[in-house]
Amino acid sequence: MCGIAGFIAKDRQTFDPEILDRLRNALGHRGPEGDGRYVKGPVGFIQTRLAIIDLDTGDQPLFHENGSALIANGEIYNYVELRQNLCEAGFKTRSDSETILRLYARDGINGFDQLRGMYAFALHDAMENQVVLCRDPFGIKQLYYVETPEFFAFASEAQALVAAGLAGRTVREDARSELLQVQFTTGSDMILDGIKRLLPGETLVLKNGRVVERRRRQVLGDKGIVGARLDGALTQWDRVFEESVRLHQRSDVDYAMFLSGGVDSASLLGMMHRLNERPVTAYTAAFEASSVHDERELAREVAKACNANHVEVMFSERDFWTLLPEVAAKMDDPVADYAILPTYKLAAEAARDFKVVLSGEGGDELFGGYGRYRSVMRPLLLGGRVMRSKGTFDKIDVLRPKVIEGWRDGIAASESRENRGKRSRLAVAQAVDCSDWLPNDLLIKLDRLLMAHGLEGRTPFLDPMVADFAYHLPDRLKVRKGVGKFLLRSWLERCLPMAQPFAKKRGFTVPVGEWIAGQGKRLGPLVAHQAGVLEIADPVRVEKLFTTPGKKESAACWHLLFYALWHQTNILGQAPAGDVFDTLAS
Repeated sequence: MCGIAGFIAKDRQTFDPEILDRLRNALGHRGPEGDGRYVKGPVGFIQTRLAIIDLDTGDQPLFHENGSALIANGEIYNYVELRQNLCEAGFKTRSDSETILRLYARDGINGFDQLRGMYAFALHDAMENQVVLCRDPFGIKQLYYVETPEFFAFASEAQALVAAGLAGRTVREDARSELLQVQFTTGSDMILDGIKRLLPGETLVLKNGRVVERRRRQVLGDKGIVGARLDGALTQWDRVFEESVRLHQRSDVDYAMFLSGGVDSASLLGMMHRLNERPVTAYTAAFEASSVHDERELAREVAKACNANHVEVMFSERDFWTLLPEVAAKMDDPVADYAILPTYKLAAEAARDFKVVLSGEGGDELFGGYGRYRSVMRPLLLGGRVMRSKGTFDKIDVLRPKVIEGWRDGIAASESRENRGKRSRLAVAQAVDCSDWLPNDLLIKLDRLLMAHGLEGRTPFLDPMVADFAYHLPDRLKVRKGVGKFLLRSWLERCLPMAQPFAKKRGFTVPVGEWIAGQGKRLGPLVAHQAGVLEIADPVRVEKLFTTPGKKESAACWHLLFYALWHQTNILGQAPAGDVFDTLAS
């Protein structure tokens, strides 16, 4: 796991090497154990390393005997199998990333389709005078880039491009609208104007710093499994899941996992218990003095049944006010998901003893777990509805006119793109979530908040073989009698019945609304008069909103609070100055 960045001067111009220094300094938190540099003509790469596999010889850049150079962020989980197929005798290191170089030398960019892992990498092919950028098909690892008439630059985090003076701090209004309405942004253009995301599964080929080829690797195809029986599907799933977790446990350092008490994380712990002789360490977030019911008791039972070392990490209201400015600053690609807060504290605790944690992201998307999927499946006349048809600020008269115009355009574009072939309405909804919600909310959150502590997050559900199995299940094995993730629940009931997979769950939540409401009178004026908020909202109405009870009002207050703090750091360039109140008052 690493941070990577690079600069390519167009028309063979030279570039200032201090650019690489600035990029490296901005990404230092992602790789505290070393860094590497590569410069050849107009091409410059840097990498900061968190050593997970091949601790001794895996420093980057990595080189092929043909002169190609590679920097990579992430892990290739099937590298052992690939090495055997690629003639292992030619390898110079034990690094999982070296397989990328040798696949490319043999098969070109088509060889990347064989990779199972989470990755974003850059390869300089000196013989062909081209640079290749590639991102894993689910978008677990991010890669951002800027292109101007003079240069092309890229980095693992957008903030590094800003810190290096390669991009500005201007907000894109349409992306801001998305963030305010649905808590994340869509598509290739991020919220900072001029910075783009490499799309999940996308490969770019550049010559002379200019993009000459683009391709996308798809893992959610259009095939269907017709007539699949539950018993046979359960047997097949057991085999697929075991292999994925086994591969995701490949590491030269110890690993742990995050346990919420839900179906996905309980399934993961159950399989890790099967595959590990030593007890697994599982971290669970719990909330103090709140009306919100967490699932720590169920997590305790599951951990006890699996003989796990169970660590409960308490998250308090004090943590909320203290950590939020720091967390908002870390989210350079903003995500207004309240789960960013306990995730940040969980990561800090886990990083005391581990470098790697496994977590259950992707289970809902691939197995049909969300309630919104069941709504999509119903006809409109029977209560069905279009996914994400309503935004947070709908019918809340706070924002200035035109601020949220067109907020759903990106989601609608994904719906149109994914509504192809013979996909069911459920399969289309799942594909839309895998296109935007998953990479641009859940996985950005996982990357930024874990890497802030030098911790690698692995997601066994987000594996091409898992997706090939789960996504193509018939709808009746995903949703049955109003229950989502039916097959996964059925498997868990067989393997770990104390997890109570068919019991009604409260889900993972954070009492953000309760805490904000308790400080509404004090907080409202501070938020209302922030520069970022004054641009989009009437301050009098903002103050009133923070003292108005209601579920929708509470969500709107949270989005405005997060945006105010994010804007202060990532747009105005002001570092957090203490807790929420001190920071907003500074």
